[in-house]
Amino acid sequence: QVQLVESGGGLVQAGGSLSLSCTASVGAFDMHIVGWFRRAAGKEREFVAGIRWGDGGTTYIDSVKGRFTVSRDIAKNTVYLQMNSLKPEDTAIYYCARRLGSELSKRQYEYNAWGQGTQVTVSS
Repeated sequence: QVQLVESGGGLVQAGGSLSLSCTASVGAFDMHIVGWFRRAAGKEREFVAGIRWGDGGTTYIDSVKGRFTVSRDIAKNTVYLQMNSLKPEDTAIYYCARRLGSELSKRQYEYNAWGQGTQVTVSS
């Protein structure tokens, strides 16, 4: 069974930056999609960004465009979420997940492997 491990969460002031990492076993991401999701307190989990492992294609939700960047390091089998200009409303538990296939989907039910989540807290 594929295991995804996130790291890099923490506490930061508004306007600051954090970088999250998502690592899995070798081959787990090959030719698939890795998505980042978040769940804020009292809210539904939502898609944030995704990357296609094969060609590096990406997609973002509007609220993070220009602030967040998703990338991958093939040699390290790791996906990153660089978060800049953080806002208090970005506070949430962030999860990475894998979707089989090549469609950059935002539909959570299509992702079949999930990490345990990492807390990001942005203070005002």
